Amino acid sequence: MTAILLETKRVAKPWGRRQLWPGFADPAPAEEPVGEIWFAAPDGADAPLLVKYLFTSERLSVQVHPDDAAARAAGYPRGKDEAWVVLAAEPDSTIALGTLRPLTQDELRAAALDGSIEQLLDWKPVKAGDVIYSPAGTVHAIGAGITLVEVQQNVDLTYRLYDYGRPRELHLEAAVAVADARLFEVPPVPGEIAPGRVLLAEGPKFVLERWSGGARELAITANTPAWLVPLASEGSFDGLAWRAGECVEVHGPGWVEASGDADLLVAYPGDRRV
Repeated sequence: MTAILLETKRVAKPWGRRQLWPGFADPAPAEEPVGEIWFAAPDGADAPLLVKYLFTSERLSVQVHPDDAAARAAGYPRGKDEAWVVLAAEPDSTIALGTLRPLTQDELRAAALDGSIEQLLDWKPVKAGDVIYSPAGTVHAIGAGITLVEVQQNVDLTYRLYDYGRPRELHLEAAVAVADARLFEVPPVPGEIAPGRVLLAEGPKFVLERWSGGARELAITANTPAWLVPLASEGSFDGLAWRAGECVEVHGPGWVEASGDADLLVAYPGDRRV
């Protein structure tokens, strides 16, 4: 069994915020707002999943990610399914998932070029506790006023369709080619699968759970990595201490000891729960 605390990378973004989540220091007045916090292995090793926090003060670009086949054809190791666990949201916060009606490639391209894509997206209201698994190919945009944890396949590959007139690069043809522009239905959170253990998402590329405090075994195989993301309080995994604002990557089974008020996300690759 191997367990390591991942390194923290703070990413400044113009759409970021100055008030972050407990466990993270807010940026100083002279610093740029923080939009993302990434967790990476100290040795830079490639892993199948990546964990981030996002803090938004504006809408993010309308974008889409390719699946494994399309990504590999473009020279990348994998595509990008992702899931979001909303930690906090303003009353009017939304996330766009899919389009209100099916769009052909020509319709999607034209809507991105003239800006009407904003009105064609399905902007869904979100609140703390919501969980969304977004498969590759889903046209989406994260709205303003949201704090969330994103678990994704580990690849830095995003195709922007539309960015509200901001002077950033778009990837229109690549995005249109991989987009599945249709209505997206968010499945309900499956619910508790064991005392103190809630299944949040069971997608084709990874499983995501939420654990409360206490002691329980993480029964993964020696060849299966898992990520522990403490949202609140502290605990340990086979003696390695962790606290809110950190992320632990583990390889092999072990015991999670969490304080009574702990709140812990657990993610692992695959399409079946452990």
